[in-house]
Amino acid sequence: MLKATQILVRSIALAACAASLASLSACGQQGPLFLPTDAAAQGRATLPEALGIPKPKTSGTATPLIETAPLISTENSESSEESDDKP
Repeated sequence: MLKATQILVRSIALAACAASLASLSACGQQGPLFLPTDAAAQGRATLPEALGIPKPKTSGTATPLIETAPLISTENSESSEESDDKP
């Protein structure tokens, strides 16, 4: 008679094998992925439209999302340290 741990291990191994086979099957999809550009696709909603996300307004110029601070040069800080050491 099988012990409970053997049954548990075998069932977990069987479930893992079934999950790996299901993920490798790819649901029968064949060929490369592409975005349709034909006339029938022009009237379809995009994912952001389907989710209710408004389209961004395009003004022609890109605006940065984050303002960046100016970079500090290491050459200036080294030369100032050297000048402090000299009397």
